[in-house]
Amino acid sequence: MERVVKSGTGWRIGWNPNATEFKGLVGADNWAIELTEAELNDFCRLSAQLVETMNQLASELMDEEKIACEAESDLLWIEVEGYPHAYSLRLLLNTGRCAEGCWAADAVPGLVQAAQMLKIF
Repeated sequence: MERVVKSGTGWRIGWNPNATEFKGLVGADNWAIELTEAELNDFCRLSAQLVETMNQLASELMDEEKIACEAESDLLWIEVEGYPHAYSLRLLLNTGRCAEGCWAADAVPGLVQAAQMLKIF
């Protein structure tokens, strides 16, 4: 498998199976964080879970109601915040090097979709 980097407006995500330690990459237009394989796997899994949670909550909330949901592993913490149809995503690494990143609501759908397809190619 070759190195893969996918990007869209306000987001990018990558996978390099040949890298020694940091095989993953997440970022936006003006920043990026390299991730270990385990961190990338957790990011992909937890972001998909939060998207599903937001979809499920859509029918429970009034149109003008905002919500924040978070998910965490030993390696990272992520949060979505906003409306069920438009929300931002924030990432904090819990590991030794510690980092933080966030994506605007218009970037999240493309990022999460790409994250689910990243290792399929």
